[in-house]
Amino acid sequence: MQLGFVSAILPESTLEEVFAAAAEFGYDCVELMCWPQGKAERRYAGVTHLDTARFDQGAAEETLALADRYGVAISGLGYYPNPLSPDAAEAEGAVAQIRSVIAAAAVLGVRRMNTFIGRDWKLSVDDNWPRFLQTWEPIIRFAEEQNVQVGIENCPMLFTDDEWPGGKNLAISPAIWSRMFEAIPSTHFGLNYDPSHMVWQQMDYLQPLVDFADRIFHVHAKDVRVDRRLLDQVGILAKPIEYHTPKLPGLGEVDWGRFCSVLGDSGYTGPVCVEIEDRIYEGSLAARRQALQLSSHYLRNFIPRLPR
Repeated sequence: MQLGFVSAILPESTLEEVFAAAAEFGYDCVELMCWPQGKAERRYAGVTHLDTARFDQGAAEETLALADRYGVAISGLGYYPNPLSPDAAEAEGAVAQIRSVIAAAAVLGVRRMNTFIGRDWKLSVDDNWPRFLQTWEPIIRFAEEQNVQVGIENCPMLFTDDEWPGGKNLAISPAIWSRMFEAIPSTHFGLNYDPSHMVWQQMDYLQPLVDFADRIFHVHAKDVRVDRRLLDQVGILAKPIEYHTPKLPGLGEVDWGRFCSVLGDSGYTGPVCVEIEDRIYEGSLAARRQALQLSSHYLRNFIPRLPR
């Protein structure tokens, strides 16, 4: 396995500065954010370290040369919108950018693109299903043509009133993943697995590593602390942000030694990328860089650095 981080935590940094930080803090790889140029609509969104709208073979060669200069690989390209939004313009733009990111991953030779399925949060899973099929069957066919694996992150995107009650991402549970993969059985369609989302949803975060071993293309390393006192006050039907807090790996409830053990036993040999959303470390660039350093130091106990 390779240890990396998600570049969204360094929005003000250039691509070279992202690679330099990865090298400085002992990371093997980076997941590069590929939002279209424009204003962010939520935290950790709108970050563009690779602009796919202006990406060709020359740009790919420059990007790979820069990565090689710092001895850092690109684990995948990331873009996390809502392609099933009830706003038709938003959905169409998201789908177009997903296809653009897939194409860029192919040109780079990275072969991994990570995103969300999306959801109309006001509708049930069943009522979203026709649009899921209509939207995602063509996307996955395109990914097959480009020989790029699409990894879907399992975050419910259920934090604010605007995302209530269903959240903005269908792919939140093993039951739904099984239904997705049965409907679209492509080997280019899988998961970007984050155990923290399983923890606050009160689900086993280890068993999916076994049950979906052949579908895990990429992994996010984010921890979470569930405040049981608050949960007892508001209950599971409250907005999740009312009772849980994202944390750095090792500061929450995920047993990372056991997680990496089961992940390795499942046959996974790919990237594990730290996703920093711990608000304690969001106050400054220096604090966020410290978070990267602390996370690398901790996870190297379980993911040793590979010889170059």
